[in-house]
Amino acid sequence: MTKPLRVLILADDCNPEWPSLPVVGYKAARAIADHAEVTVATHVRNRPNLERAGFGRAQVEYIDNEYIARGMYKLNTLLRGGTEVGWTTHIAMNYPSYLAFEWEVWRRFRAQLEDGEFDIVHRLTPMSPTLPSYIAGETKVPFVLGPINGGLAWPTGYAPERSREKEWLVKLREAHRWLPYYRSTFDNSALILSAFKHTLADLPESARARAVNFPEVGIDADLFHAPQARARGPLTFLFAGRLVPYKLPGLPIECFARSAALRQHKLVIVGEGPEREAMERRIAEENLGGCVQLLGRRPQAEVGELMRKSDVFVFPSIRELGAGVVAEAMASGMCCVTPDYGGPAELLANGRGVKVPMGPPAELTRNFTQALERLAASPAEIRSCSEKGRHYAESMLTWDVKARFIVELYQRVLDGRGLPQQPFSPMQERRAA
Repeated sequence: MTKPLRVLILADDCNPEWPSLPVVGYKAARAIADHAEVTVATHVRNRPNLERAGFGRAQVEYIDNEYIARGMYKLNTLLRGGTEVGWTTHIAMNYPSYLAFEWEVWRRFRAQLEDGEFDIVHRLTPMSPTLPSYIAGETKVPFVLGPINGGLAWPTGYAPERSREKEWLVKLREAHRWLPYYRSTFDNSALILSAFKHTLADLPESARARAVNFPEVGIDADLFHAPQARARGPLTFLFAGRLVPYKLPGLPIECFARSAALRQHKLVIVGEGPEREAMERRIAEENLGGCVQLLGRRPQAEVGELMRKSDVFVFPSIRELGAGVVAEAMASGMCCVTPDYGGPAELLANGRGVKVPMGPPAELTRNFTQALERLAASPAEIRSCSEKGRHYAESMLTWDVKARFIVELYQRVLDGRGLPQQPFSPMQERRAA
C-alpha cells in the first residue's frame, strides 16, 4: 500500500462559517485531507468555528499572531470604512500580519520540516498573488503556492464604481513586486496553482513554466446540485452575491425596468450590501414590486434551494476574479449569464452559459437586457447551457475532484515529472498530458 503524502498546509483564512475565501480555504483543505496526511496551520481566530464544525481527517495547529493582526485589522477597517469595500487596501494592510503568521508557522514547524517529516508545504491561503511567502524562501521541502487569483484590470467606463469601491490603491498595485519575499516566493515555488488567464498573465515570466491553470472555486455537492425537474411557467431569474458596486447588483433591475417581456417573469435578488438602498428606490420608482423581490442575505443551504427553483442566474459583476457563486449556479442546473470578462467568462466557455459582450454601463445593460429577453423566448437555449454547465461543474469543480488533482500534482512535483500546462480541463485530457 502506498504511503500517503505528508502535507503541511498554510491556511490563515480557513473558516467554515465565514463566506468567500475563508470557507473556500476550509473546504479545500478538508478535501485534500481525504487523500493525504494533512496538517493545517491556521489562525487562532478560526478555532471556535473549526472545532464546532470539525475538520475531517486534517490535524490542526492554531497560530497566534494577534500581537500584530489585532491592531492591523482595526486600522484596516477604519481605512476602508467597514469591511464591504476597499479590497486592495485590505490586501495591502494584511502584508505585515501575514508575514507574522508565516514567521510563527516557521518557528512551530522548522524542526519537523528540516527532519523530513513533511513531503510538501502548500500555501493554500491567502489567495492573492500580491502577498508573498516567507517560508517559500526558507524551506527545502517542495513548496506549492495557490490557487492564487488576481491581476484582473478594471474595465473601461467604470470609474464611479471603482470610486465607490474605494479602490484608490489599485493604481499602486504593481508596487507589490518590490515587496520583501516577493521574488523568493515565485522563484522557490515548485508548483503554482494559478486561477484563469488573467492570473497566469500576471505572474513573473520566470514562474510561468511551473504554473497550472487551476481555479480556486469549488462545489459542495451536498448544497449545490440540480433538481429532478423544474416547474414550468414563468421563468425565475436569480442574482446572488454581495450588493456592492463592482457586482452591479442593480443591473438586473434595470433590465426588468426597460423590458415588458422580462416583467412577465420574476427576478429574485439574494444578498446584502451598500447598494441595497438604491436598489429598493429603483424598484419603487419603476413599480417593479410585483416581479422583483429582494430577499437579503440567506444561508448557503437556502441559496442552493433557491437555485434549484430558478432558471437563469444573472451575474453582471464587472471585475470578478473567480465567481464561486457562478460555479454553484452551474452545479444547480441553472443557465448562467455573465459579462465576457474575468473568471466567469472562462467558466462559461464552450456553451456552458451565456457570455454578454463587455462595455460601459449603458451598453452592458442593453446587452444584458437583450440576452435575458432572448433566453426568455428560448427554453431550448436555457436547457442546453444548463446541461453543459452542470456537467462541467459536477465533473470538474467538486472539492473531491479538485483535491484528487492537487494530490496528483504533488506527486508529479516529487517525482520530477512535468506539469500539465493546458487549462483546467476534463480529467481524461489532464491525464493524457
